[in-house]
Formats: sequence, structure tokens, C-alpha cells
Amino acid sequence: MESIMSKSVRKKITKGIRTGKLRIADHWNAISIIAKSQANPLKAVAEFVENSIDAGAKQIVIVRGKKKGEFYLKISDNGEGIPKDKQGLPDFRRVATHICDSIKRQFKSERADGIQGEFGIGLLSFWTVGHNLSMTSCSADGKTYEMTMAKDSPDFTVTKKRVLLPFKGTDLMIYPLLPGLRSLTGEKIQRYLASELRDRIKSAEVTVKVVDRTGRKELIVVPRQFTGRLLHNLKPAKTVHGDIYLELYLTDPGVSNRIGLYRRGTRVLPSITELEHFQKDPWAAGFLQGIVDAPFLNLTPGTRLGILRDDRFDTFYRAMEPVESHLQQIVEDQRKAEEERSSRRILRRVQRALKEAFLRLPQEEYDWFDIHAGKPQKKPGNLFTSDHMPGGPREQNNRDEENSRNDQAEDDNGTGQKQFFEYAGPLFSVLITPKSSVVSVDKRKKYRVVCRDRPRRIVLENLEYLWEIVEGEGQLIENSNESVIFAAPAEPCLTTLKVTVRQSDTACTDEALITITDSLLDQSSKSGKKNKGLPGYTYRRAPGEMWRSRFDIEKNVIVINNGHRDFVYAGKQKSRKLRYICRLFCKELVRHNFPGMQVDELLERMIELSLYTEEHLK
Repeated sequence: MESIMSKSVRKKITKGIRTGKLRIADHWNAISIIAKSQANPLKAVAEFVENSIDAGAKQIVIVRGKKKGEFYLKISDNGEGIPKDKQGLPDFRRVATHICDSIKRQFKSERADGIQGEFGIGLLSFWTVGHNLSMTSCSADGKTYEMTMAKDSPDFTVTKKRVLLPFKGTDLMIYPLLPGLRSLTGEKIQRYLASELRDRIKSAEVTVKVVDRTGRKELIVVPRQFTGRLLHNLKPAKTVHGDIYLELYLTDPGVSNRIGLYRRGTRVLPSITELEHFQKDPWAAGFLQGIVDAPFLNLTPGTRLGILRDDRFDTFYRAMEPVESHLQQIVEDQRKAEEERSSRRILRRVQRALKEAFLRLPQEEYDWFDIHAGKPQKKPGNLFTSDHMPGGPREQNNRDEENSRNDQAEDDNGTGQKQFFEYAGPLFSVLITPKSSVVSVDKRKKYRVVCRDRPRRIVLENLEYLWEIVEGEGQLIENSNESVIFAAPAEPCLTTLKVTVRQSDTACTDEALITITDSLLDQSSKSGKKNKGLPGYTYRRAPGEMWRSRFDIEKNVIVINNGHRDFVYAGKQKSRKLRYICRLFCKELVRHNFPGMQVDELLERMIELSLYTEEHLK
């Protein structure tokens, strides 16, 4: 009785509901949609190459040529060819009539390794490459058969083809190519396959050659090699669907550094950051290159460039979480190290520019620092003072220049060994130091000339010097060496000092302006502090505060607020950041070395120092 009641209830519930199964009403329209779903012709070429690899080929040749004024593309391999039917003939009919029913799925179910295809639609990709397709393969008895297909046509033909010698494998030819693919060169195909099929080519140990007959080039597809340091101990969590393979490299930061997402050795996405789940650090930090291969992910069949967000993708994302935290720590350490290296480079460039600026500015006003501090040899006197310098000027200045060059080489290359290209070339320019100066009446001051070649290396050999006063009063002592002593007159005036340096037939000149005055205030002596070397700098993050920089006199360090909005804006470009830090240096140096000046005078000094410093900021 109860069973009768339950049946009647079920009938009432299902009454009025219709059920059925989906079916395709227009098969040809469905095939056309599938064939046009592949938008990338290079991806279509990769599909054909993968078919050859699935067939066990060890040699694949891609030929791009021209026939009867039209471009064609031919792919030949030495694999097993088209699967044979019961009579031993290439089963072209099954290939053409079993769209979306790939025989490779049967091979996978039989646990055949190294097979990628699964959708049965790869051959239709030729619609995005050319108008006609022909496939040639041999039967078991050595006879050759050819199948032809045409774009936008449901028909296919299989014919016997005459050849001189039977061959192993398959020949696939697409002719003519679409008009928009004239720029599809052999180099583009080679570069694309090197990234797209990187692991498939390596694991299958197959040789892929691209022959561009129109460009007269032969290229070998070499799997892409990553740069940087290979990271070890990256262990994703175990999954029920399979293991995840990681090959990641830590390298210098750059926008071109990307991590590709692969499935069974074939690239699915050029960058894993195209997935919204990975649009964050460390994946988007720009420090990492490499591949992430998840063989169990499900792809969108049309373009084979998308990932289905199903349970397998969720498993993949959760398995990558421990790797993400580990990589985050590695990237943070690398970012700190990169900032330190960048800071050292910026500091060297700013200090070098300041040294060049001090050579051109009045020494009495800008002699704030012992810019030669830290040299391996102790100098007997200050080069930029009015006092007498003991020892031969030529010999001592030569040693100073050698020390300066050695320090510069150590800063740039980390070694003191002199290379062949570091030897000076012919004379190109000369510079009097100091370029502008103030001297008290009846006092003496020493000047020197710095000779450089075109790359700004110091020139010391085969030089002849001639010093002269072209305007104003004064006397010169020892005016035939690279340095000269100027004796100021008894009356204030403006004097122009000129030097001419000759090397063989080359002559270079430079002039310096000397101001002779009755009273000369030495601001550096008033401070009573010993000169230090040029200051360094460090960062302190204070985003809510308005100060940009501060000068810690005790530590001789300029503290820069790297949380200021101006620093954040300047940090977007290396050259802009360098100029910004240089201007902060000029601001702090002027503010702390011209005490008691009015604001407008300090601004004038800052503009002056910035002008000469930024000129040599390289």
C-alpha cells in the first residue's frame, strides 16, 4: 500500500516536467566555430609540432617558402605517421570524420606517456594559417597517400601520391598562407616554439629545425634558457591529482621576468600573473623567471590558452600557498640586497659628481670636505689650499691621479687591476682646478691642470704646458709644469689664467677666473671642525611627515625620507631618482656649510652647486 502511495506521489512531482539530451543541430556550423576558435597562428604551428612529437618523431623540419608567388608552410617529421587501419593504410578517413574524438585519449587510457593531444581539433587550426592543407603519409607496404582539406569547406579527399622513395613520418603542408601572415618569419616561429614547447622538446629529445627559404636562414629551436640563480627546496603541497613541477630562477628585477604556466611541458599562459589569484607578490615582483607545470589542470579546448576554474584549479592554488610564502621571503631578501646595491651605486655617482663640481667652484667657498680622504697614501698637503705644497708637484700629482683612478676603478669594477682599455688615449680636453677662486692680495695659490682623453681618462704622457695671464695682474711661478703657483698682486682685481697643453699636433686650452680681494673670510676655519669625507646617505621611512632629508652631522650621513611622496614618484625611474637624491645632497650641504646666510642666498648657492653637480651626474 505504501509503495503504491509513493509511486503516485512521484508521478505528481514529475508531472509537467520535460527532459532530454543536448545535441548539435548543424554539425558543419559547429565544426566551423571550433576551427575559428584558435586565434593565434603561432599556436596553431605549435599544435602541428606537438602532433609530430606525439607520433614519436625525433627530427622535425619546418619550412617557410614561396611557390608561384604565394607563401607556404611545410612541417615534416620522421615519426610513426598517420595511424594505420586494418589494411595497413593511413587512416585519413578517421582523422577527418572523428572531430572532437581524439584517438590519443585512447592511448592515454592505455598509459602511453608523452602524449599531449586530447580534444581532436588540432588539425582544424590550419584555418587560422592558410587556405589549403595537405597531409602525406606512407602505408605499411610503402605506398604514399595524401589527404587534402580546404578552409571553409566540409569536403576532404584521399588520393594515392607518387613519390620517388617511400619515407617515414608525415608531411603537412599549408598553402597558400593567409595574407596577414606574410610577416610570419622563421625567427618568430623559432622564438615562439622555444618558449611554448620548452619542456616538451627537452623531454622528448627532439630536434626542431626552422628553414626560412625566403629569409635564407636555418634556425634550430633551442629550448629557452633562463637566467639567474636556480631556487631549490621549493616543495608544493601534495595533491590527489598529481605532482606540480617547479623550475624557478631568482634574477635581477625587470618587467620582462615572468613565470610561465605549463601543462605537461606545453605553455598554457606566458605569465602566471594572468590569473587573478597570482596577481601579487612574489609572482608579480619581477625577480623571478621559470615555469610552473601542473599536468592535471583542465584547459579550455578552443584556444588552449585558458584554465578552467574547477576543483583541480582550486587544488593547484592551495598547493602553491607554501611555495608562495617561501618565495615571498626570498624576494624580500633580494629586494633589500638590490636596494643596498642601488644605493651604493647612486652614492658613488653623486659623490663623483660633487667632486667634479668642487673642482669648478671657488675653493674658498666650497672647501668643505677632504674629498681625497681614505686614500692608501697620505698626502703631504691639501691640493686646494693657498699654502706651499712640499715635494715635486709633478711627481706628487701623478701619485694623486693614480690613486684617484685606482679608487674609481675599484668603485666601478671591484678590483684594482688595470685593464687594457683603461690606458689613456690621445689628449682631448683640459681643465684648470680650481676653475674659480678667491685669493687675498699678496698671497699665493697653487693651480693645476687635469688632462683627459675622450673617455675622460687621465692623460700624463708626452705633454707640454704653457701657463699665462691673459687678463688682469699677478705673477706665475713654475709655469711649465702641470701645476703653477699664482702670486696675487697688491691691489684687488680680476685675473684670467690660461693654460695651453700640447701633445704632438693636438693643443687644448682652458681658462680660470681669479678674484683678488683685500679680505678673505675662511668660513671653514671659523667652524673649527675637521673636514670629513663626502657624506653618505641612508633611508628612514616616514610617510606621514613632510621632511625630505636631514643631515646627521655626527655620523656624516644624510637621512632621506623614502616614504615621502616625492621620493616615491622619483623612484619610478632610475635617472629621476638619481637626480632627486643629488638635489637632496646639494640642499643639505649648502644648508649646513653656509651658516648665517639668508634664505635667498642659500637658494642661490643651492642652484649653483646643483648646476655644476648635475652636469657630471653620469
